[in-house]
Amino acid sequence: MHKVSCMSAGALLVSAAGWMAIQAADKVDAKSLRTGQAAFADAKTLTPGTFRKITPADLPSPYATKSSTNFPRVVPRPADAWPKAPAGFKVELYAEKVGTARQIRTAPNGDFFMADASGQVVVFRGITKDGKAEQTSVFAGGLGKIFGINFYPNGANPQWVYVSDPKSVMRFPYKNGDLKASGPAQTLVSDLPAAGFHDTRDIVFSKDGQRMFVAVGSGSNVDDPDTHPGEKNRAAILEYTPDGKFVKIYASGIRNPVGLAVNQETGEVWCSVNERDELGDNLVPDYVSSVKEGGFYGWPYFYMGGNPDPRLKGAHPELKSKVIVPDVLIQPHSASLGITFYTGTQFPAEYRGDLFAAEHGSWNRANSSGGEVIRVPLEKGKASGVYQDFLTGFVTADGKVWGRPVGVAVAKDGSMLVTDEGSKSIWRVSWVGK
Repeated sequence: MHKVSCMSAGALLVSAAGWMAIQAADKVDAKSLRTGQAAFADAKTLTPGTFRKITPADLPSPYATKSSTNFPRVVPRPADAWPKAPAGFKVELYAEKVGTARQIRTAPNGDFFMADASGQVVVFRGITKDGKAEQTSVFAGGLGKIFGINFYPNGANPQWVYVSDPKSVMRFPYKNGDLKASGPAQTLVSDLPAAGFHDTRDIVFSKDGQRMFVAVGSGSNVDDPDTHPGEKNRAAILEYTPDGKFVKIYASGIRNPVGLAVNQETGEVWCSVNERDELGDNLVPDYVSSVKEGGFYGWPYFYMGGNPDPRLKGAHPELKSKVIVPDVLIQPHSASLGITFYTGTQFPAEYRGDLFAAEHGSWNRANSSGGEVIRVPLEKGKASGVYQDFLTGFVTADGKVWGRPVGVAVAKDGSMLVTDEGSKSIWRVSWVGK
């Protein structure tokens, strides 16, 4: 079963100045671009095809609205509910009852490896004519609350499957086509800080295969690392050798960098980030960004450049000028999770090289955010600050949440898979238009 979706035509026109600031103009429809206050939205009103651009100048002052408590109550998928994509795309249900679906990545041979947070790595093989998995197998079990998953070395013949849980990175022996691990896990890193908030640990390897990057979120909302030793080596992307030797903090001040990806065109590391809470409905934006080596992104003292967090006012003024503004600001409290670059050729040419990110949805906004997959148009690997609502419909018109996107992967045939923790499903998006 599948449904073909249509793009919404409703949008607000951007100002001439705002339009001139957009570099990837050939990928953006000006009629559907929303900027300024119009760029902020309610999850239940999202429609596929709408472009948005949020800038630091659009942000309110801290406490402009009270801090809201609005945890999503996940309901079974209604009979008439289905993810919606722009015109020309088909959305199919690839797999059901997949457990606590987290990160998903495509093996070089085309199999899909998914981390199930209930403690197993699951392999999905093939795509039937109805868009479903041909075969499913448990690659490894008994693993605890896993999230990250990847293959090493890079290229067509990896020898290992790497898997992470809140405190460790391990690897299993692997060769193309394995549906079950041929040997036990080898623990490479055993001392990742795991107490407190934020227990996802994504893993990627540099383009040259010499570096392993591990994302570690903060243990709190805004605890000052100066007075909270538990924040050591947190809110950061850590660099290791592929064998697990710690090298350095690659970038810091990144509150919760959940999803990682490496742009094979530029070699840059990218991440998606859950920013801090309790400053109001439209603070602080989550973001997707390239990551500068040695860069500082503000947490917990500043946000989106030199904006001070009032809860740590006056702390570390020497850092204010060092804060990097992320590439793409997203709806606050969207909970941006897995990301991937579109490396296929099935989608239209304007999608090639673009980034896609799963917005899980969070709790600290009166009108909820997230519940979608976004597309970030890139031009030669660079973002203009614009993103597009690509896959929506996970929140009903009356605000009920039935789907919570987590991971995004590109299949060998160029279609896209999205793990959905809410409905315990995997969705497949393919291009059928002209």
